[in-house]
Amino acid sequence: MTTTTTSVKLLLVFQVALICLCASSLHGDESTDRLSLAAFKEAISHDPRRALASWNASAHFCTWDGVLCSSSSGGSGGRVVTRLNITGRGLAGRISPSLGNLTRLERLVLSGNALAGGIPASLGRLQRLQLLDLTNNTLRGVIPHQLANCSGLMALRLGGNDLVGRIPDHLAQHHRLRILEFDRNELAGHIPVSLANITTLNVFLTGTRNELLLRECPGFLMNASELHLIDMSYNNFTGVIPSSIGRLTKLSFLNLEGNQLLAHRTRGWEFMNSLANCTMLQRISLATNHLEGPIPNSIGNLSNQLQLLYLGENKLSGDFPSGIANLPNLFALGLNDNQFMGELPEWLGTLKKLQAVDLSHNNFTGSIPSSLSNLSQLVSLFLNSNKFGGHLPASFGNLRTLNSLRISDNFLHGMIPREIFGIPAITKIELSSNNLSGLFPPEVGGAKQLEILQILLVIVKACTMLDHNNFSGTIPTSLGKISSLQVLNLSRNNLAGPIPASLGNLQLLEQLDLSFNHLKGEVPTKGIFRNVTAMRIDGNPELCGGVLELHLLACPIMAINSSKKHEHSIVKKVVIPIASIVSLAIVIFVMVFFKGKQKENGLSLPSFDSKFPKVSYHDLARATEGFSGSNLIGKGRYSSVYQAILFPDRTMVAVKVFSLETRGAQKSFIAECNVLRNLRHRNLVPILTACSSIDPKGNDFKALVYKFMPRGDLHALLYLTRSDANPASTPSHVTLAQRLGIMVDVADALEYLHHENQGTIIHCDLKPSNILLDDDMTAHVGDFGLSRLKVDSLASSFVDSISTSSIAIKGTIGYVSPECAAGGEVSTAGDVYSFGIVLLEIFLRKKPTDDLFEDGLNIVRYVEMNFPDRISHIVDPDLQEDECDVSQRTSLAMKENSLECILSMLNIGLRCTNPCPNERMDMQEVAARLHGIRGAYQRGNMYRTPGTTEGQSN
Repeated sequence: MTTTTTSVKLLLVFQVALICLCASSLHGDESTDRLSLAAFKEAISHDPRRALASWNASAHFCTWDGVLCSSSSGGSGGRVVTRLNITGRGLAGRISPSLGNLTRLERLVLSGNALAGGIPASLGRLQRLQLLDLTNNTLRGVIPHQLANCSGLMALRLGGNDLVGRIPDHLAQHHRLRILEFDRNELAGHIPVSLANITTLNVFLTGTRNELLLRECPGFLMNASELHLIDMSYNNFTGVIPSSIGRLTKLSFLNLEGNQLLAHRTRGWEFMNSLANCTMLQRISLATNHLEGPIPNSIGNLSNQLQLLYLGENKLSGDFPSGIANLPNLFALGLNDNQFMGELPEWLGTLKKLQAVDLSHNNFTGSIPSSLSNLSQLVSLFLNSNKFGGHLPASFGNLRTLNSLRISDNFLHGMIPREIFGIPAITKIELSSNNLSGLFPPEVGGAKQLEILQILLVIVKACTMLDHNNFSGTIPTSLGKISSLQVLNLSRNNLAGPIPASLGNLQLLEQLDLSFNHLKGEVPTKGIFRNVTAMRIDGNPELCGGVLELHLLACPIMAINSSKKHEHSIVKKVVIPIASIVSLAIVIFVMVFFKGKQKENGLSLPSFDSKFPKVSYHDLARATEGFSGSNLIGKGRYSSVYQAILFPDRTMVAVKVFSLETRGAQKSFIAECNVLRNLRHRNLVPILTACSSIDPKGNDFKALVYKFMPRGDLHALLYLTRSDANPASTPSHVTLAQRLGIMVDVADALEYLHHENQGTIIHCDLKPSNILLDDDMTAHVGDFGLSRLKVDSLASSFVDSISTSSIAIKGTIGYVSPECAAGGEVSTAGDVYSFGIVLLEIFLRKKPTDDLFEDGLNIVRYVEMNFPDRISHIVDPDLQEDECDVSQRTSLAMKENSLECILSMLNIGLRCTNPCPNERMDMQEVAARLHGIRGAYQRGNMYRTPGTTEGQSN
């Protein structure tokens, strides 16, 4: 009995001790996590969006923004940090080593900030870590080898930094790794063969800026059977492409462009045979390498799902590859800048899904196949710099979606078919340096077709290149009706007669070349003819008059009858010399006057008048603490943006400082000034002033000052989870009314840019991160870095829907329109498409590059498939919560009103994203319809029961 009692007492003592030990351990875990997070905050030198404002002692650390906790194991009720997600908040400073003490951490996401310094080696203590995402910061140093200890790691994303050194061998120890991203760094050395041990790898990115060397047959290509995306573009890879790549049967995307990879007639093409095993392959680019010889026929054995084939800028030769006929789903084909010869096959016109074809800079001969007119989806066709002969097919007029046609520098002859100028989508025609002849085609200025062109597509830029041909006759006055024309080159033809004065009415015309023809008569003095640096008329000796800077003889006063001969002689001998002297005096006076003006103005910015407050370099340097990194809130290709307090009223501003040592920055500054100086709209980010000065070292200094937007951008609003959202800057719940208000604001801004100012302006890069929000949740469109008052053409590179690809276009993947992605001209229709994508995104809360959208599915198709009956299954769950609240507190009519509003908005989004630009709405119609939808929604909400409210925007 005594023994039993003693045993029971000992057991009770042991249990009490165990409970105390667990409690002590739990308290220790919580204390460690709190201290670790506090140290992380201490290492942040600048928090422009107050992302860490809630990180204080008055609240439990599990309620801090960006922190997610879970219950501690053992059921003791304690909580430990399992996720830390602070993305896109502009944090500057360093990553504290204290994060290595968060031993239960599973996900660490600090992407899209301005963090500097190295990656802490202490992160190697996080054995439960599954995701480490540090992309798009300014981290330096090497990848720490201690990360080998993170045995649970599944995704390592380090792209977009300044990391150096090698890809570490220790990564091979991570047998669960699925994603490796090192692109846009400065890594060097070999890709470790030991990566062969990672058989679970799905994504491998090393593209752009790195200088990696490819070993022969790297092991990871042979064994990573789950790999579906490889981007190793623009590195320093050499040797041949390993034939073992064919073992990657799940591969869908392969980008090896911009390297020094080899293949020639006898060796190096074996990989093409093996790629036939990759039955899911959709995109392949091997452009800008050292591939030589004919393309093997085995190219026809590639996956019939292949959409993009880009082999340009190599040394390929032989006839047009016959195997391409077996690739029915191609939408982009690039064989440009090679040495192909022979005739184009007629069967090329059977690849009905082709949207972009670039065969330029080869040696193709024969006639251009008329079968190409069967490519009903074709957007861009580049056949320039070949040896094509014969006539330009009149059937090309059937290409209703054709946007850009380049056939210059060939041997075409005959007349231009009038049907070409009836293509409704055409914006750029280049036919220079051929043997085209006949009367100048009057259809180029045909009022009917070109009015339709302008109305349907609202084209800002059109380009007509017809120089170096044999056109005769006169220049049609109807050319003056092409209000969208920006470049007109008719040089080196046989055109005669006068220069039509109507060309002076083309307000967007910025280049005019009429040189070396047989033109005669008076040169007009309006419009483009006032700018002697923008036009060429030399080689026409019988021209006269014009502006003084042309230094042409004054036009003679023609005698009315024979009795006036004496007067005419006096005019020639007296009046003309006097007029010339007076003209010369005026020119000298004007030059002296403006030279004096320039001295008075110094380095001030002439395009910003007195209504803009003047600021100096020293004002901005003082306000930003010497352009300190602690005030840096953003960085782009041409500029850095700083937060500052400026002016006597201590206004919070954003200062955009241009990096003038970067090529193109000066032009970007001037272009942005030209676009913004006269813009005034409540839904554009207000520009407050500009500064053009010199810094203390005597270097040019240029900056723009904008109003600061305290609630950040739409991207942050949509993708910060409720635990991440900062109550001081972004709401944790976005209501239907707020989303509706934001889209109405953006529509109003685009309507103003496209239709309501003195020159059509195209934004070119509309996306959530360029839509900024003020304190009242009013949306403002900003970032005009790609915008054009008179739009340049986009790069003619091919489309790629995977955002990490370096087969890129100007603009943002996922938001750019199909015609621009395929190399066509930018237009207001492209802005409408981007608007439609943003509209769908804000209601679905899904990015267009979401992992859901693969295998041919995109956000537009996803909505179409579920519209209208299943829309409630795909919209943002937050909107579903709105509906649940409505159903509990109000009538059924209120719930139906919300659903009707969502359906109406998504219908607008689908119409804006129509693949055919002609079929899209313009922003005037979009804005009008959105105002109507919002009005109907607000009227429907009048059925609310008393006492219920919903926050609304605007």
